[in-house]
Amino acid sequence: MKVFITGGSGFVGTGLSRILLTGGHEVTVLTRSKKKAAALQPGLSAVTGDPTRPGKWQEAVPGHDLLINLAGASIFKRWTEPYKQMVRDSRILTTRNLVDAITEGSAVTLLSTSAVGYYGFTGDEDLDEGSPAGKDFLAVLARDWEAEAEKARDKRTRVVTTRFGVVLGKGGGALSQMTLPFKLFAGGPLGRGEQWFSWIHLEDLCRAAAFVASHREIEGPVNFTAPGPLRNKDLARAIGRALKRPSFMPAPGFMISLIMGEFGSVILKGQKVLPKVLLEKGFSFNYPDIDAALKNILA
Repeated sequence: MKVFITGGSGFVGTGLSRILLTGGHEVTVLTRSKKKAAALQPGLSAVTGDPTRPGKWQEAVPGHDLLINLAGASIFKRWTEPYKQMVRDSRILTTRNLVDAITEGSAVTLLSTSAVGYYGFTGDEDLDEGSPAGKDFLAVLARDWEAEAEKARDKRTRVVTTRFGVVLGKGGGALSQMTLPFKLFAGGPLGRGEQWFSWIHLEDLCRAAAFVASHREIEGPVNFTAPGPLRNKDLARAIGRALKRPSFMPAPGFMISLIMGEFGSVILKGQKVLPKVLLEKGFSFNYPDIDAALKNILA
């Protein structure tokens, strides 16, 4: 299978490319930087270009069997209005340009990333792919992001919108930031710690992407989350156990909001998201619970 990945040099893209190469697939990644392209793992092909702008890179899209859209600026920063616009443009414009590059009638599958932020903040409610969208910034962004991907259906393309939880893995991602206070013996829950945390091990995310790509009956939204969401206070205890560090030093909610602004209020909330489609289709998680995942990642 020939695979084209936007955002392929990032944390998720690097892990996914490795698994696809191991499976014998041909992988081409789109990256903005020639320097990054030169440093990619052996076996990968690279195309350089800015995915938020139409360009020569679009000529590389036809002829691939699977398109995986991962590009997007990190949300794990303080949100100014200009940065929020960058977060939005990096997703909407990239997806629009990728869809524009698809040849009409080609038997291609588009796996386009979205996020569990789609559901907004609903307290303790169980959320699956049939749950409605929220109304906050991230929810509106995810809704509009998915709508751009869905336009590929007009070209008779199979579209799957993969709603990621927080991705945990070795060598980067959110966990590298989350574990630092614990290593300094100052770890603990964020705020009251009652908010739900929906997550997935990077290895399971990559396996789920391959699973969905090979099951052509799967279309539409698919939650890429582990079946064991947990509260933030329980996550803190699990990290403490894995690192053999205390986990009782809470980070006051008002301090998080003061430092991180609007994004601070987001991380003090959460969603309890369940991977209904993956489970119904028979996908088996290697890391369904947080302790096994953290043991693998932090060992």
